[in-house]
Amino acid sequence: MDKFGKSQPVARVEDIRFLTGQGRYVGDIAPEGSLVGFVFRAPVAHGIITGLDVSEARAAEGVHLVLTVEDLEAAGLDIAMQSTVVKNRDGSDGAKPLRPILAKERMRFVGEPVAFVVAETLEQARDAAELIELDYDDLDAQMTVGPGDQAIHPEAPENRAFDWGMGDQAATEAAFQAAAHTVSLEVGDNRVICNAMEPRGCYAEWDGARLHVSLGAQGVWAHKAQLAKALNLDPEAVRVTIPDVGGGFGMKAFAYPEYFLCAQSARALGRPVAWASDRTEAMLSDNGGRDLTSLAEFAFDENHKITAYRVHTKCNLGAYNSQFGQPIQTQLFSRVLAGCYDVQTTWLQVEGFYTNTVQVDAYRGAGRPEAIYVLERLMDRAARELGVDPFELRRINFIRPDQFPYKAATGETYDVGDFGKVLARTEKEADTAGFAARRAADAARGLLRGIGICYYIESILGDPAEGARVAFNEDGTVTIFVGTQSTGQGHETVYATFLSDQTGIPADRITVVQGDSDLIAQGGGTGGSRSVTVQNNATLAAVSVMTETFTAFLADEMGVPAAEISFDDERFRAEGSNLTPTMLEVAEMARAQGRDDLLMHEARAKLDARSFPNGCHISEVTVDPETGVTNVDRYTVVDDFGNLINPMLAIGQVHGGVVQGIGQAITEHVVYDEDGQLLTASFMDYALPRADDVPTIEFTSEPVPSTANIMGMKGCGEAGTVGALAAVANAVQDALWSRGVRQADMPFTPHKVWELLKREDIAAA
Repeated sequence: MDKFGKSQPVARVEDIRFLTGQGRYVGDIAPEGSLVGFVFRAPVAHGIITGLDVSEARAAEGVHLVLTVEDLEAAGLDIAMQSTVVKNRDGSDGAKPLRPILAKERMRFVGEPVAFVVAETLEQARDAAELIELDYDDLDAQMTVGPGDQAIHPEAPENRAFDWGMGDQAATEAAFQAAAHTVSLEVGDNRVICNAMEPRGCYAEWDGARLHVSLGAQGVWAHKAQLAKALNLDPEAVRVTIPDVGGGFGMKAFAYPEYFLCAQSARALGRPVAWASDRTEAMLSDNGGRDLTSLAEFAFDENHKITAYRVHTKCNLGAYNSQFGQPIQTQLFSRVLAGCYDVQTTWLQVEGFYTNTVQVDAYRGAGRPEAIYVLERLMDRAARELGVDPFELRRINFIRPDQFPYKAATGETYDVGDFGKVLARTEKEADTAGFAARRAADAARGLLRGIGICYYIESILGDPAEGARVAFNEDGTVTIFVGTQSTGQGHETVYATFLSDQTGIPADRITVVQGDSDLIAQGGGTGGSRSVTVQNNATLAAVSVMTETFTAFLADEMGVPAAEISFDDERFRAEGSNLTPTMLEVAEMARAQGRDDLLMHEARAKLDARSFPNGCHISEVTVDPETGVTNVDRYTVVDDFGNLINPMLAIGQVHGGVVQGIGQAITEHVVYDEDGQLLTASFMDYALPRADDVPTIEFTSEPVPSTANIMGMKGCGEAGTVGALAAVANAVQDALWSRGVRQADMPFTPHKVWELLKREDIAAA
């Protein structure tokens, strides 16, 4: 990888400030003297607002402003939050009910913003909110995912948001009718709360002409556009900045009501206004993840080759459409519908429903973990019912290396892959040959041991184009301006190192600038595992422009034609010249001659196609049948990420993703009661994985370089979660199978596992 990165495990330079308390998050940088906002939220899941009196709150000590939806409309705001809908099977659009910034006429989930109080201090704002008089008529809460009698929106009869389909339904049905074997399995994918280390927050400033909003997010440009639209401002009158961000995972990619409320408050008052979520508030109001149930079916021929695959999913959107809630469980789910298996006859039908819960949107993987979870749970069940080794059944159905580039039934074109090689390497690394002995040893101790496999593939999502700008500064340092946004992944290290590799500029003299719409005119932000691949592609284009420009300049300096000058990633050289300047030296030569036009270089580049990371996860769990406690004891990952720029950071991304998958599989579960009250609204009730829930995670790289980009890279940010769900779930199912448990769904909490075992014990008796 000498040409496109040294592939060295460089330690993250940003960790020094993060670990010494020198990070600069939204809560650290709000302007001195900022007023503080507090959101008055809906106390019930479903109710008609009959009265909202904020007069006493407005008169309370320290209060400067109280906003209701009527105030927003009177100020001329567009109160509709943005959302994207899909087409129904009949060609009509999915439902698109108004999602207002503040509740309008009706409350639809506990925690929905109803009013916004701005005061000198948070305590004063909270106290004033207590004085708000809210009258409402209770309505029944719709909590089941499916047709309901109590309509949440008039635009969605029976609470059906959409009925979407992809594939050939008739051909798939015919294949099932002709099949030698069929296998079906219904599995649930439980709702989770993101719980980033840093809860959401923002502040806004208005100087009389321009609005500045700073927030913890995953990109500035979407927020800039939406703020301008909502507040009826020229986009050039809006600046959005993003400082350090303590975790995003998809949840922070989107606009939330508080950003518009702070912006309007700052504009109305002429003073900065800040808002920050506390943990319970975040659990009530942040977009949730997952929450769907799928019936999946395989048709097989007599040789155990899959001839058709169909899935019927019902997904919970929450009370409203989030920004991408409808596309995630339809279009993004379909990207990897059949995974790494050679199946051309498919049918996917997805029905979306509204419930009186908070919205659901992207959470690490955004549709691909959901699709792979369903697929790999079904593959595991098929192996059991057909009496075939689960590794062998996968090998029989893998897309062969000679079939690439492979056009999947859903239209995606996989560029390269060698799934059999990766699977074989995983078996070796996981010591599957020793599993029987480990299971026997555990059985002697009264424990059940299970092994689970998941072979996943995912696709890079998001804008395939990105820009990069490189500036040479007077002090001999270099700044690279990027269009992506780090939320903790280590971009400052990766981008500086990559630019250093291509130019010979020492990495410690390179500064990465991101997250400022005034400094960077366009960018795709971060999401869909796009960042490093797309951004470094843009950096290569910028380096190419810089090299060409410097070469033309050096022709006179070196006394040779430009065509005879070469650059070897460190110095410019030419036969017949004793000058061998570095990039930094050329910049200084240009500066000395007043050639400031040579000190800034910019390019924009677009990937020709997406890359498809893939890999295999093998998990081993133990279950104590007396307590139901499940322990993930061993975990092995072999990934094909193509060429790695920094293996250390890739490993970190995999570890983090696997832990989030283990969390959903073993400990995390969102619970609402029948009235729509969230019962898991604190860490006392919502169990994130602890250190003792996570084993040592073994990682091995088995690369097949991508042909979709010149660097041969494949994204890695979401891969850990994509593979972890089914690997852990299949291992638990394997452990429980010997005790007669035939259906086990996440999360595998002690109480649930204990009940499953006791139920089978009673049935057996």
